Amino acid sequence: MQRLPFILAIVFAFFIAAGAMLFTVDQRQYAIVFQLGEIKEVVKEPGLKFKWPMIQNVRYFDRRILTMDSVEPERFLTAEKKPVLVDSFVKWRIADVNQYYISVGGDELLARTRLAQTVNSGLREEFGRRTVHDVVSGARDRIMEDVQKKADADARQIGVEIVDVRLKRVDLPPEVSESVYRRMETERKRVANELRSQGAAEAEKIRADADKQREVIVAEAYRDAQKIKGEGDAKAAATYGKAFGENPEFYAFYRSLEAYRQSFSNKSDLMVVDPSADFFRYLKNGGRGSGK
Repeated sequence: MQRLPFILAIVFAFFIAAGAMLFTVDQRQYAIVFQLGEIKEVVKEPGLKFKWPMIQNVRYFDRRILTMDSVEPERFLTAEKKPVLVDSFVKWRIADVNQYYISVGGDELLARTRLAQTVNSGLREEFGRRTVHDVVSGARDRIMEDVQKKADADARQIGVEIVDVRLKRVDLPPEVSESVYRRMETERKRVANELRSQGAAEAEKIRADADKQREVIVAEAYRDAQKIKGEGDAKAAATYGKAFGENPEFYAFYRSLEAYRQSFSNKSDLMVVDPSADFFRYLKNGGRGSGK
């Protein structure tokens, strides 16, 4: 029993020594082991690791993708020297923890400052080569891609990888918006008037073609009608001629009856004719047209 406090002291000292000799690296972290202030080892794999107490110490660095978001929109000039307000963010992570520590001392704030300068410089260059229309709607994807590549090339010098650069919003300043909107409205009106003119021209062309087709159809119909009428008149004349040739007296009598019917079709009709006129020969002679 007298040795129990001594044993407990030894066990306690052992755990303290073990705690000082062992350290844990999380899967979300890098670790650098320093020996007397100099880099001894870079630990990239997670797990339980060993270090010498007193002469070695460990510093941890985040290996996850980090976000650098702009607090206020940045002002850039386009190729027409028109200002635009750009709100962006950057996704980055430590790629080479050894280089990262050597370059910026492992200071995340210093690294963010360096990255912000690099990204802003790239955005300024890209916006300066493009028009307002391009940066607002036409070439945003290309701008983000180009800036990401250039910023990543520079960030590699401090052991950092630029994963992505995104433009959340690209707006025009209030003093520029009104003039741009007026110009856009004028352009839209010009396009609308041009389309209306084209439509009116096409409509006139269609109407002219329809009128031409109508005239052709009417003319062909009239031609066919006249042809049919002529054929009918010819057949009628032939029929009359044939009938007249077979019995001229009956034909003359029939035509006289038709004349009587047409002349006296109404009770109020009045005709003053000499009774001896040839018109009444069939009435006077009982149907004989010889007059004898």
